[in-house]
Amino acid sequence: MPQPPRLLIAALIALHAVLPSGKAVAQTAPAAHRVTVRLAFDRNGLGAAHEAGATIHDPVRIASISKLLTALGVMRLVEQGRLDLDADVSALLGFAVRHPRFPGRPVTLRLLLSHRAGLADGIDYALPLGHSLKDALADPAAWDPDHGPGSWFRYANLNFPVIAGVMEAATGERFDRLMARLVFAPLGVEACFNWTTCSDDMIARAVPLIGADGSGRADQLGGRRPDCPVRRAPGTPCALEDYRPGRNGALFSPQGGARISAAGLARIGQMLLRGGEGFLSPGSIATLTGPVWTHPPDPGDGGDEHGGSAGLFCRYGLAVHWLESGTPGCADNLFGDGRARIGHAGEAYGLRSGLWLDPAAGTGIVYFITAVPDDAPRGRSAFSATEEALARGR
Repeated sequence: MPQPPRLLIAALIALHAVLPSGKAVAQTAPAAHRVTVRLAFDRNGLGAAHEAGATIHDPVRIASISKLLTALGVMRLVEQGRLDLDADVSALLGFAVRHPRFPGRPVTLRLLLSHRAGLADGIDYALPLGHSLKDALADPAAWDPDHGPGSWFRYANLNFPVIAGVMEAATGERFDRLMARLVFAPLGVEACFNWTTCSDDMIARAVPLIGADGSGRADQLGGRRPDCPVRRAPGTPCALEDYRPGRNGALFSPQGGARISAAGLARIGQMLLRGGEGFLSPGSIATLTGPVWTHPPDPGDGGDEHGGSAGLFCRYGLAVHWLESGTPGCADNLFGDGRARIGHAGEAYGLRSGLWLDPAAGTGIVYFITAVPDDAPRGRSAFSATEEALARGR
């Protein structure tokens, strides 16, 4: 693959973000503290890499790309006959999962994975140790007040604690350990959720997340394993040995808490480009990627809105985001070349990330950058100018 213009990438990221107008906005975080990694790959191997402040082998909290990884675990359990994408999740969780305004509509894994289950991020979805999904979902604020489970798309992190709870209930196994066994070990990828199953060597190479002002936002480990790998209320002991799988799927952050390197994500991308390569069947890959929802939604379900996504989510599978849909009102042209791509983006604690595959060409890229302002200037798409520069390699 062609070598990307590294000097230009470094200049864009380390010194400024470029607006569509050509003006530059200074970044406040010192360039010395910012980390940028970009890695190209294809079906057969790794290509050109850009490394600044970390290597392609250093793990980072990759944010919402974690959702795609979680979906891989779901599909493995579906293939084993332990989960059904279209079954009511209430039976496994042991309580009725129902939208208070639409109690007749069951919530399924297919709906949860595609953000069509009627949930919303109206509550804190990072439930601490000692709390339960049952209590969280009993709060009406957890649900979209206007749309029930079905065809309506509303991106909500809360879907994934429910998914993780279902996975735990089906297996009797804690989510972090389940993902290590089901996904990371079979693919030969060293990764983990909330650091629990990662080696000491991985922890020593952890990429700390910082804000645009240079302040620590997450994973300031200093080479040490965290005292408690999960969120807990003040005064609550970190007694994970007492945790009952299925009670609180939020504990290990299935929506955003995966720690994985760019090389590890590239390995996962290669598996998808190769049609599953025995890890998943081609049929499961087709089910995963879909898409199952495309903007605009069914007019009978409430008009032409799409969940407040500002043109970002216009085509979606099961935790798989499609780009370059080309439909009116969409601004999902991250690459700007009109080529359909699949994958997922991430944004949290000053980090922006992306794993994107071009299935027709058999190529992909993964990138992440830290110290990005929460209000980073938008580019020519619904993504930030910083993400566009990384995605397009310029």
